[in-house]
Amino acid sequence: MTDQTIPGSCCGGSCGSGTATDVQGIGVTTVYKVSGMTCGHCESAVSQEISALHGVTGVTAVARTGEVTVTSTTPLDEGAVRAAVDEAGYELVGQA
Repeated sequence: MTDQTIPGSCCGGSCGSGTATDVQGIGVTTVYKVSGMTCGHCESAVSQEISALHGVTGVTAVARTGEVTVTSTTPLDEGAVRAAVDEAGYELVGQA
């Protein structure tokens, strides 16, 4: 994979891409669409903020698709997920 500068990217495309956090647990799995992620740094930032929510047992963010898969012990409040994504600097579009 070659590094490319992506307009609007948080780090000019120098980060790798892939899974920021991939911890699987038993519980509820929800897939969200997040706009603005362009690289591995973006994936990490979103994953870190969502992982801090109470009950979250796993997060997988994929910049290429804009999808964030969240596993939690109980269903999460979408407002809390939205606030976490906003804190990371991105926009929650909604559930995929």
